Amino acid sequence: MEYFGIVSSNHRLFVSSLHRFIVSSPHRLISKFCIFAAQNLNRTNKDIMAIEHLDNYRETAVLIAVSTPDVAEEKTMEYLDELAFLVETAGGECVKKFIQNLAHPDTRTYFGSGKIREVADYVHENNIDMVVVDDELPPSQQRNIEELTRCKVMDRTHLILDIFAKHAQTAHAKTQVELAQYKYLLPRLTGMWTHLEKQRGGIGMRGPGEKEIETDRRIIRDRISLLEKRLKEIDKQKKTQRGHREQFVRVALVGYTNVGKSTIMNLLSNSDVLVENKLFATLDTTVRKVVFQNLPFLLSDTVGFIRKLPHGLVESFKSTLDEVRETHLLLHVVDISHPDFEEQIQTVQRTLDEIDCSGKPTVIIFNKIDQYSWVEKAEDDLTPKTKENITLDELKATWMAKLGPKTLFISAKTKENVNEMKDFLYEEIKKLHIQIYPYNNFLY
Repeated sequence: MEYFGIVSSNHRLFVSSLHRFIVSSPHRLISKFCIFAAQNLNRTNKDIMAIEHLDNYRETAVLIAVSTPDVAEEKTMEYLDELAFLVETAGGECVKKFIQNLAHPDTRTYFGSGKIREVADYVHENNIDMVVVDDELPPSQQRNIEELTRCKVMDRTHLILDIFAKHAQTAHAKTQVELAQYKYLLPRLTGMWTHLEKQRGGIGMRGPGEKEIETDRRIIRDRISLLEKRLKEIDKQKKTQRGHREQFVRVALVGYTNVGKSTIMNLLSNSDVLVENKLFATLDTTVRKVVFQNLPFLLSDTVGFIRKLPHGLVESFKSTLDEVRETHLLLHVVDISHPDFEEQIQTVQRTLDEIDCSGKPTVIIFNKIDQYSWVEKAEDDLTPKTKENITLDELKATWMAKLGPKTLFISAKTKENVNEMKDFLYEEIKKLHIQIYPYNNFLY
């Protein structure tokens, strides 16, 4: 923890424990209280200034992943690039990536003994703050890696949960994220400093007692029970709100995270939904009334999906995903400029299957055609074409041609083909409106 600027050994031990509590606590309010408490201890001005600047510090991270026989090493590197983007979104900085080819991850330390020692040496030599693993780790594996590297270890699920906690704005989103965090934390309590006091002993305090970890588990289970009750109440409120939206066709934007859903939302509804080049910039479902010519409908912008989306998050965000379940038309937005957009499509389809939305009418919108790039082959190059050598027109003639007319190619940024998209959506939504509400007249 060199960035704390703490010199004395007793201060170093305190801040190391304090930092561990801050990063593991689901409550940012508790974290701020700990910083405030530390500032009021007997410390030098240098120590206090270092802790005050904790929020501005970008933690350095080393990323590690196992490349199994069914996944090529190049594909694993692409997965680590996405993980690096997650770290950047969380406020960290990726310094180095490690990949090891194994039949399966080592059950004790994820990497083999030699490779994990190489990672640990790099962490020690470069004062790295954390190791991030591109998988969900069992608690035992996480503890073993922490013992070897002597730094914070996060798996992919923990990182995504931290980003969700950072971006949650409404009480609804914060409750959903907090529930998912506690469910993740419950089996990982061993060895963690989760509160500031142990149970007291002495006269009048003797009894059957319970271990500190049992106390923590009981507190967390009680909190989970309370949050689940709150979410049930929120579900009822959201259901009542959706019930007041009768006589309107409901359309939902779905897709992988950071593909441009919010930008399209702003284009179609003339609203000001937050748009950032970050993963999970949108957590709360935004619903807007949109009017195309004489046809009003409701358009919702939902949370983006991602590869290996934690199952706990899907369960916690049930009320948010209900907007997708009860929609009449899905607009599946795809970033066609991304090298792995086909795999992203499959990830979204699997998630839609998981929440029982796979059979709904769907329009696929291939966005960011202005950023699509390809490499022209030399005339004397007789090797077969790869994905990098295919033009956009050639790509449209492949499997996409079989999707029929419900496929659009646009650029929400440059507004290319946006008017054609609006005309197409008007006809599709008009058909649904006549089918669902045959006695409901249009605006004029």
